[in-house]
Amino acid sequence: MRRVEVEGVRVQAPSNQPVVLLRDFEESQVLPIWIGAVEASAIAFAQQGVQPPRPLTHDLFTDVIAAFGEELTEVHIDSLRESVFYATLNFASGIQVGARPSDAIALALRCDAVILVADEVMAQAAVDLPAEDQEVEKFREFLDHVSAEDFGTDLGDEEA
Repeated sequence: MRRVEVEGVRVQAPSNQPVVLLRDFEESQVLPIWIGAVEASAIAFAQQGVQPPRPLTHDLFTDVIAAFGEELTEVHIDSLRESVFYATLNFASGIQVGARPSDAIALALRCDAVILVADEVMAQAAVDLPAEDQEVEKFREFLDHVSAEDFGTDLGDEEA
């Protein structure tokens, strides 16, 4: 199993079909999973910290989990059969419940649960990030750690 983070929700043109992107930072891969509009909104709301005035379905389920004294610890996206992804909710008590990946991801974000994807699923459906994305990441990391002294010049004393 590989730990992934929710990169975001996008809409695929021209079909306007929402897709959630799960990113494996260690392998520089993204797993796209096409989802419904309601689940896309639920995932986006959780990522943005939006609190609706009344609980939506995933918020309600999160409250029910807490009311029963359970804790959602992990979400596993464990199989891909005939182009359909399958997931499992894993609770601290050892209980496991089958779920659609979109619902499982929406709950994981609300419960701070880890999202794991089976190696076989990644092998079947993940997409390698383009080299330019990797180069941009490397450049951002470089910028985070560079200073003027690294260039051997005191840039502050130059005359215009």
